Amino acid sequence: MRTVTATHASRGFSDLLDAVEHGETIAITRAGHVVAEIRPAAATTGRALREALAGVSRLDEDLESDIAAATALLTTEQDDPWRVD
Repeated sequence: MRTVTATHASRGFSDLLDAVEHGETIAITRAGHVVAEIRPAAATTGRALREALAGVSRLDEDLESDIAAATALLTTEQDDPWRVD
C-alpha cells in the first residue's frame, strides 16, 4: 500500500484515482498519521441485497397501506423549500 500526505493527495488527486482504478490502495496521512485510505470500490450486485432481505419478514398489510397512502401524498409539483436562488 502506498502512503501519501494529504497535501500530495490534494495536488495529485486525479493520479491517485487512476492508481485506485487499477487496484491500488492508498493511505493518506496528515501530521504523520493515517487519516484515510482510498481503495477500489467493491463490485456489488442485486444478489447481495436479495440475500440480505431473504431473512426479513414482509411488512404487515396495515404498514404497507400506510406507506402507500403517505407516498400518494407526495408531489413533485411543489417547489423545493431548501433551494437557494
